[in-house]
Amino acid sequence: MARMRPNDDYPKASIAYLFTITDRKPQAFALLERLVQTDPEVGMHWFNLGFLQEEKGMFEEACASFSKAVELRPDIDRAWYGLGLVLIRLQRFDEAIKALKQNTKLQPMSPYGWYQLARVHMDRQEPDEARKIIRHLKGFEPKVAAQLERETGISVSLAN
Repeated sequence: MARMRPNDDYPKASIAYLFTITDRKPQAFALLERLVQTDPEVGMHWFNLGFLQEEKGMFEEACASFSKAVELRPDIDRAWYGLGLVLIRLQRFDEAIKALKQNTKLQPMSPYGWYQLARVHMDRQEPDEARKIIRHLKGFEPKVAAQLERETGISVSLAN
């Protein structure tokens, strides 16, 4: 397909994805780096590159890639989540909270962003904020809420 459509990024992005899922990540990484250079206005290219950068421990670079992804495509909830995670790793908690809140706004029923948001609030010594999140999670993800209760020592009932 890439030979038939040499100027189309879709086949290259598909190949990068196949490299990623078949554990050929160096090839995926190189291809994604080329894609963001040749077509820097595609948010998904930046997201995919950020994902691999995060996995390699390249947190500053991943932060820049995820930031570019959400600048271009603010609807990519996973890019907001990835941005939140790398900001946590970089101990930039204020920014992480903003990114994770945007993730939870886009994916309100996914527990992952909520979980990380509660953890950041605990790291910032804000147990009341974590408590609110645990209470919220109890309404649709009681197992995740219970895990947070165990990890934080905060016990929450739906009544209080």
